[in-house]
Amino acid sequence: MTLPPLETVRRNGRAIAYRAAGEGPPVLLLHGIGSGSASWEAQFDGLSGRFRIVAWDTPGYGASDPLPGERPDSGAYGDAVADLLDGLGLERIHLLGHSLGGLIAAAFAARHPRRLLSVTLSDAAAGYLNGPKELRVDRLNARIEAMTDLGPAEVAKRRAREVLSPSAPEGAYRKVVAVQSRVRPDGYAQAARMLHNSDIFADAATIGVPALVMYGSEDTVTPESIGRDIAAAIGGARYVTLQGLGHASYVEGPEAFNAALTGFLDGLE
Repeated sequence: MTLPPLETVRRNGRAIAYRAAGEGPPVLLLHGIGSGSASWEAQFDGLSGRFRIVAWDTPGYGASDPLPGERPDSGAYGDAVADLLDGLGLERIHLLGHSLGGLIAAAFAARHPRRLLSVTLSDAAAGYLNGPKELRVDRLNARIEAMTDLGPAEVAKRRAREVLSPSAPEGAYRKVVAVQSRVRPDGYAQAARMLHNSDIFADAATIGVPALVMYGSEDTVTPESIGRDIAAAIGGARYVTLQGLGHASYVEGPEAFNAALTGFLDGLE
């Protein structure tokens, strides 16, 4: 299938962009800091025959308006997820957050627990709130300066290999570059500040619905040790290793990724 077109809803005076396809139980996909709704093409292809697949553009990405203020926290992003659900008339969903999207998914779970059927965290970022302040500031400034000075396209070319395993197919590299090249610097800067001032563990501990945590074995951005710690913080969470895959696991190995997600969701019926 072709990638579903972008659509928008308006809530609280702001546009939220999304793509949607399929019928069945709703599954909402939240992308990472260097990505967008177009990155989920293989999930639309592989899952929309059984599920209603919805992928948003995070506030400040794609056609989604940014959140108010310079430093919105993870809770504000979580509330934006609720706004999207309200705009689409969805009461309860299966929620999947990848990388930065994992932080947002956990924040949503903490603030809107009754709207969840399940939570999946894939290669989720833990946030840097509890790291050394000087290192946090340096990393944040380096991220924002690179995006400002080099531009999204050049950052994408330099960064794409880091989120893939050494054996990733060339098509996965091209996909990552194409999507990341369209990142908006303003939205990226907001998201980067949120990442560097967040800690997933407190929110993850509140998750009371069935949960799946899965990480690529070759993920060097958010290594499996982080994933296992996050899974341990969630009561009864299932942990899955995606063998041979890097950080952008759903782009690099969509068959394994989709199979793990489907197996989890099927087990809930």
